[in-house]
Amino acid sequence: MAKGAEQTSSTDQFPDVAELSYEAARDELISIVAQLEGGQVGLEESMRLWKRGEALAAHCSTWLDGAEAALSEDADQS
Repeated sequence: MAKGAEQTSSTDQFPDVAELSYEAARDELISIVAQLEGGQVGLEESMRLWKRGEALAAHCSTWLDGAEAALSEDADQS
């Protein structure tokens, strides 16, 4: 499966992610990484967390891309 298709399916699986601010998504992603690194969750829960983490990371990346574009546009207009 192509990377773009994976991101789309991850965000479709967690539609609430689209409503999160950048900071909320980033904080939740940090929490998920800590849980996964801790190794105290089972395989099924780890897979669910991983998929949610992918959706959060894609959301953060999209938000940052938009912010960068806006800054570039402002710089071009100056």
